[in-house]
Amino acid sequence: MTTMESIVERIAHPYYPRDLLLNHYVANTNTMQETLVILFSGFGAIAVLALAISYQYRNSTLKGLGNQLTFLWFVMCGFIHLFFEGYFGVFHKTLAGDQFVFAQVWKEYSLSDSRYLTSDPFVLIMERITAFAWGPLAFYIAYAMCKNLPSRYIFQLVISVGQLYGCVLYYFTTIIEGSPHCDPHPFYYYFYFVFFNFFWIVIPSIYIFNAIKHLHRGMKLAQEKDAVAKGKKKN
Repeated sequence: MTTMESIVERIAHPYYPRDLLLNHYVANTNTMQETLVILFSGFGAIAVLALAISYQYRNSTLKGLGNQLTFLWFVMCGFIHLFFEGYFGVFHKTLAGDQFVFAQVWKEYSLSDSRYLTSDPFVLIMERITAFAWGPLAFYIAYAMCKNLPSRYIFQLVISVGQLYGCVLYYFTTIIEGSPHCDPHPFYYYFYFVFFNFFWIVIPSIYIFNAIKHLHRGMKLAQEKDAVAKGKKKN
């Protein structure tokens, strides 16, 4: 193979860096528009399901818009983490040539971060933890909200810290290198890479504060109750 043929082989895909070698890459059969419609339709279906469930508990454990939105968030996280990110965690080696609907979405997103097509060790470990730890835990938190279980706030704190920490590392492990894995086009960089992931910085930060507030309140009430009990014993 000549040098020119080698170069052609290396750039026969749309990803960055342009010399990235993806011998098993196959272009998506769906267009960008079709892929995004499928993605957001999936999000919409999950949201409708979550809202339908929360409606059944609107007068008991999920009173108020805040609780219903929190329930929606954790149901969405459960589906996205366990199934979508779980798909990457299992099929990462063949993703570039895969035409399953999840794979096509990942290949579209990879225009903003090609590490998903190269089994990058950090991304792979981060996504597997997200999928197989945070995914089931998100579903448990949604269940705990419906049943009004106090453990909800403990696990809400755990998962939210994990999401925030993972997203911060995800951003800066490539930004510190000058984002060589990202297509510099504003649509891919700011909409895919920045906007899609920014939710997992802002919203977990809110739920970290929320969990700490409730846990602090619970500990304070427990201490006051313990102090009263000790005072009664002395008398």
